[in-house]
Amino acid sequence: MTPGRLAGVLGEPPVPDGTWEREAAYVSAAALRRRVPPAELAERVRALPGAGPVEVRGNGFLRVVVPVPGELVAEIEPLGLGDPGWPDFPRTWDNPGFVVRYGHARAVAVQRWARELGVPEEFRPELLDGPWDRAVLRVLAEVPGRLVSRDPGWQAFLVRLALAYHDAHEHAPAVPAGDTPPGPLHGARVRLARAVRDVLVGPDRI
Repeated sequence: MTPGRLAGVLGEPPVPDGTWEREAAYVSAAALRRRVPPAELAERVRALPGAGPVEVRGNGFLRVVVPVPGELVAEIEPLGLGDPGWPDFPRTWDNPGFVVRYGHARAVAVQRWARELGVPEEFRPELLDGPWDRAVLRVLAEVPGRLVSRDPGWQAFLVRLALAYHDAHEHAPAVPAGDTPPGPLHGARVRLARAVRDVLVGPDRI
């Protein structure tokens, strides 16, 4: 279940709900905006392959649980966002330009290291289930909605994504360390890093 598949039924991108630390879910007011009975729209969502529980709330909103949130990275493509014009210096965590460009550079480097270390290219999205991976996925889940928003707020979003990825890069690395052999989890995290690379703004190296 991906945001794109949900949007195909709802008629608009859903909005990620909560932190996704324990459960990944989206909410949508599409039934109200389209003047479709919420129960009817909920049944259409339940018919989607891989759909999780769908709740019709009292206000007419739908809440859709996504069993495998990692699947969304397959829909992330380079956004072609322009550089916000942040200064490159100082290269400290107080500078959003550094935070975002360094995040991009790290995600690029992961692709190179993965090739050198023989990380498998097979993508198993269900393996992106740790807290650091879920934190990155939660931010990435906002991309479809921001793409159609009149006020997408890209600058603040880029900083949030970069910070989430920096944490994941440190605590849930995509490439093996020491004598640890590369495995499917590394491959999944490399794919996640690729999605981050495609969204963040920055040169290939910093």
